[in-house]
Amino acid sequence: MQKDLNNLVQSALVDISVTDSTAQLYELRVSILGKSGSITNLLKGLREFSGEQRANLGKVVNDAKVMLENAFDTKQTQLKLKEINQSLQAEKLDLSIERPLKQVGASHPVTLMSNRIVQFFVKLGFTVYHSPEIDTEYYNFEALNVVADHPARDMQDTFFIDDTHLLRSHTSNGQVRAMQSVKPPFSILSPGKVYRADQPDATHSPQFHQIEGLVIDKNLSMCDLKFVLENFAKHIFGQTTSIRFRPSYFPFTEPSVEVDAQCKCNDGCKVCKGTGWIEILGAGMVNKKVLENCGISSKVYTGFAFGIGVERITDIVNGIDDMRILFENDIRFLSQFVNCV
Repeated sequence: MQKDLNNLVQSALVDISVTDSTAQLYELRVSILGKSGSITNLLKGLREFSGEQRANLGKVVNDAKVMLENAFDTKQTQLKLKEINQSLQAEKLDLSIERPLKQVGASHPVTLMSNRIVQFFVKLGFTVYHSPEIDTEYYNFEALNVVADHPARDMQDTFFIDDTHLLRSHTSNGQVRAMQSVKPPFSILSPGKVYRADQPDATHSPQFHQIEGLVIDKNLSMCDLKFVLENFAKHIFGQTTSIRFRPSYFPFTEPSVEVDAQCKCNDGCKVCKGTGWIEILGAGMVNKKVLENCGISSKVYTGFAFGIGVERITDIVNGIDDMRILFENDIRFLSQFVNCV
């Protein structure tokens, strides 16, 4: 038995040393140390011996078993470490290797222009005030002095959700909410999406973006409004730009004006249609009825407001003659704005 044990141990140690995977090592361990393994069979053979001889042989076999178990454990640790290192080598990512980057996204031109406009007015002291896109007739029409039989309140002209709720047709609902909740004096800016039942064409869309401004204080006049809008036009179109006011009508302002910016062309172009001027926004002094509807005394306070169509400004600045191209998701067009700030 002693000779058989020595041969078994030597053979096992050789097999352990050449095994190169944990799976093979496990099978070898079972064949030697398992319930039906070689060492176990040797221990069963001790029944043929008696007395002191059985005890001595039993100790020798157990010592051999412990030695082999240690050899298996050591080899298993080595193989696991080897497999981990191989996995790390196969899966590692060298960030220093220069590779062409995949195409990345960028802000939409309308978003870029909207951010640019908002940043300008924030620097003037305006506070951004957001309002719900779904609102009631009161906030969208009644509080703004838009009478019940006004065409804009027709179901065919405005997206009504039910008899009293609708998709806002301007961000003026935010101005109403601000006047009801903020104590004057204040300057607020209401940006966001608005909805009107317009047929899409080169200059109209059923959904577009608007930024409205409202300033309430004592002793404000058209001079203050003109100062703000002149600086806005110079910021967007260049320092040499001039603006002009044309009389107009809006239910929520009195007097009301349309504001034109001087075109960059010298003798007329497609953008200004040969007139030398481009309409950029509507504005005016806040109607006294609107102030009173919102709980602000028209005897103490005055105010001015303006509304800017972001898509229109985007088109003018970038020489785009059809608003629809902004929303067609043509990557050839949008990629031109990737590096814009």
